[in-house]
Amino acid sequence: MNFRPGSRDEPEINLIPFIDILLVVLIFLMLTTTYSKFTQLQVNLPVADAQAQRNTPKEIVVAVSSDGRYAINQLLLEGATVETLTRALQQSAQDTREVVIIISADAAATHQSVINVMDAARRAGLVQITFATQQSGPSPGRGKS
Repeated sequence: MNFRPGSRDEPEINLIPFIDILLVVLIFLMLTTTYSKFTQLQVNLPVADAQAQRNTPKEIVVAVSSDGRYAINQLLLEGATVETLTRALQQSAQDTREVVIIISADAAATHQSVINVMDAARRAGLVQITFATQQSGPSPGRGKS
């Protein structure tokens, strides 16, 4: 039996390992929630704020509708194949290689329709391609002052 009068030691809780574990859990949660943004990615194209510079001598405007029809310089094409597009681009270019192809695709047009125009331009030997966009409206935070 221990009859010594002494002070009893209070049990001590060490908080340092607890804080370390909480920091690791916090870092884990921060990393996993960062990647959840990519599952909700929404793309709304085409819109741009920059004005297009028109300093090229010859331009061919290829319009792509949402249902996959093509028009070159406002002339509707009958076929929707890459070969038809290639022939029409070659006729519009008239053996000039300094031509800029402007793809004006509907926002609801399929990606394959735009790729077909790019492939036809490559086959026709036309390498300068750009995309037409519309001017975006004023943002809610940007008013006139």
